[in-house]
Amino acid sequence: MFLELDGHGPHYSQLTRAMKSAIQDGRLAVGARLPPTRVLAEELGLSRITVLTAYEQLRAEGYIIGRVGSGSYVSASRTDPMPPSHTQAKSIAPPSNYAKRARQLADWSIARLHHDRRLDMQYGRSQVNPTLGAIWGRELARAATRTKLEYTSHQGLPILREQICHYLARRRGIRTSPDRILVVGGTQQAITLISRVLLDEGDTVAIEEPHYFGAWQQFGAHGASLLPIPTDREGLVCGALPRQAPRLVMVTPSHQFPSGPPLSLPRREELLRYAQAGDCWIVEDDYDGELHHDSPPLPALRSLDADDRVIYVGTFSKVMFGAMRLGYMVLPEVLRGDFINAKYLCDRGSPVIQQAALAHFMEDGGFERHLRYMTRELGARRRELLAGLQQHAGARVQIADTHAGMHIVVWLPDYSHAQVDALIADAHDRGLGLYSIAPHYRQPPAVPGLILGYCGLSRVQLREAMQLFGECLDAIDAAARKLSPPRRQRA
Repeated sequence: MFLELDGHGPHYSQLTRAMKSAIQDGRLAVGARLPPTRVLAEELGLSRITVLTAYEQLRAEGYIIGRVGSGSYVSASRTDPMPPSHTQAKSIAPPSNYAKRARQLADWSIARLHHDRRLDMQYGRSQVNPTLGAIWGRELARAATRTKLEYTSHQGLPILREQICHYLARRRGIRTSPDRILVVGGTQQAITLISRVLLDEGDTVAIEEPHYFGAWQQFGAHGASLLPIPTDREGLVCGALPRQAPRLVMVTPSHQFPSGPPLSLPRREELLRYAQAGDCWIVEDDYDGELHHDSPPLPALRSLDADDRVIYVGTFSKVMFGAMRLGYMVLPEVLRGDFINAKYLCDRGSPVIQQAALAHFMEDGGFERHLRYMTRELGARRRELLAGLQQHAGARVQIADTHAGMHIVVWLPDYSHAQVDALIADAHDRGLGLYSIAPHYRQPPAVPGLILGYCGLSRVQLREAMQLFGECLDAIDAAARKLSPPRRQRA
């Protein structure tokens, strides 16, 4: 414990004043356990009697309380609350170009708008398997006792990279080797490394419209010139790519995020030809390529790449849980060393025990069993959601359902953007969290739409959510009728 004595008067008085000051200004928080008197005396070079006397004085004045058999704790009765941090901060000019660009980014809190709502339809949540927490706890405990507690390969544990290779060959049609795998801290770190390795300020990045705004933010913060490319029912419109190829093109070919359609096979081939002819790179974000419900998934774009132009990015955050923060990249051979260097400079490697636990989970077959369960359960929840939409919303919404992933998009062609904003606000007040698709566009789409995530709610909850959704639509319709002018009667 850091305590600075002022040098005035007996040591016990100096110690008492120092501890009072630490308690009053919040350095010693309410409920904090104080060190035993013997320990504090050794740390400060004082006698134990001096510390005991100071503790007794603080206890008499109500600053601390004693608990028999437990120790001494800071009391709430004499503690001033910490002032909000924003009142202490001073406004300064951005200290770098990166900081300046980062300050101009969109609101980071979009994905958490309704986390306090009982029925939150946040997309991308992976809370499906109720037993996964206990299973993962056992895997972590096993790994902690069998893993060397020291720095390891910053490229990733060899056994995990081997398991990822087997998984990609079996599930995504990608044949690669462990030395081409880089284990990263999720998709966001992958995009950060791509920006550092491939981009200088002003380089052009072509990105789908609509897009994953986390990628737009990352590339923008690194100074890229962002070029939105439209998508349609076949995915990225390759014909809209510029004649002068950008530095890289980022796509979500298995399940366009957020609108849904996969990139068709002819367009995949067209995009690969474009990258080869223009000497540019393709980033394939395969964020939920494993999760198909009524049809087999198309193989990954990387599996068709004969020219080694595709940087494949996968994540365990969707198929496991968001707090895992582990993902991986399949690297083109000519960029392998550059990306490994960038990872080393970033963090020296991802958490080792977590990697070891995941590797054993995959090797033992637990990961495949979890995936099968998750796919079945997601399919059941999706059917429940679609039935609820049909029953409570009917023809008032158009469903863009692509039989994949953890969300669907519904369009509301008969409503304005203002009405949909009011719908979201009303739903929030009723305990239902709805999310607009508009933040994933540079300019709002012509027709307003919603992204409905069905992963984080049970089937019973989805049934209730759709009933509330229908009630919110009814309320918007009723308000619109009140504002409509009455029809004139014919004579």
